[in-house]
Amino acid sequence: MDFKAKTKEIRRLTLSCIASIGVGHVGGCMSIAEVLSVLYSKHMRVDPNNPDKQGRDRLVISKGHAGPALYATLASFGYFDKKELLTLNRLGTSLPSHCNMQLTPGVDMTAGSLGQGISCGVGLALGSKLNKDGARIYVIVGDGENQEGQVWEAAMLSAHKKLDNFTVFVDNNKMQIDGLTKDVVNIESIADKWRAFGFEVMEVDGHNENAIDEAITQAKTVEGKPTCIVLNTVKGYGVSIFEKMGFANHSTAVSAELLEASLKELED
Repeated sequence: MDFKAKTKEIRRLTLSCIASIGVGHVGGCMSIAEVLSVLYSKHMRVDPNNPDKQGRDRLVISKGHAGPALYATLASFGYFDKKELLTLNRLGTSLPSHCNMQLTPGVDMTAGSLGQGISCGVGLALGSKLNKDGARIYVIVGDGENQEGQVWEAAMLSAHKKLDNFTVFVDNNKMQIDGLTKDVVNIESIADKWRAFGFEVMEVDGHNENAIDEAITQAKTVEGKPTCIVLNTVKGYGVSIFEKMGFANHSTAVSAELLEASLKELED
């Protein structure tokens, strides 16, 4: 399957969404476009026409500031009209800056403080096991988010409960709001840490859709333990001006002129 066209569309829609309000969390949205593309193109058992369907697979964006990337993905796959993306964070919108499951079709969990989303994901995975509905639960956490103690509490419980229907993606772009993760609080080796907490761990190029696809396919075969897929990514990936900003792209202004230049680059 060729995922690249969908990945580029997700990036274009994400930037258009953020530009509609003029500022937003560009870096961490752009770095997860590939995994969102692969999940919704192939792996997520969901129905845009019935977003609350019982037994569906679920995705939790624990790094809640990446909400616009999820909104772009959901719009791209038909959950709601793409025009809604231009209402981001405005009064009366169904698209707040951070995800809210009460407002947005297709959002499976409301985003809270960093670290909370993975705990919610563990609860969803445990509930699915109890219901025997066959659902798989996916959670995307940031690399800086791994500095939160709650992440590891959730990891311990999911391994203890042998939640083999639970997959965590770590967006390892090596940056966070205040700088490089290694300078703020060093978290390497991420893979070794998750492995030590009882996870089956894979590391892939987070901008290689085929590698992500293979890792997710492999995760589905793992029995008796949860899975962690470390996505080695670049913050702001896909548009050169954002990539060159470094951690300054965590939250940045997106003018009409910058949007136009970015969309042109994404057409190439």
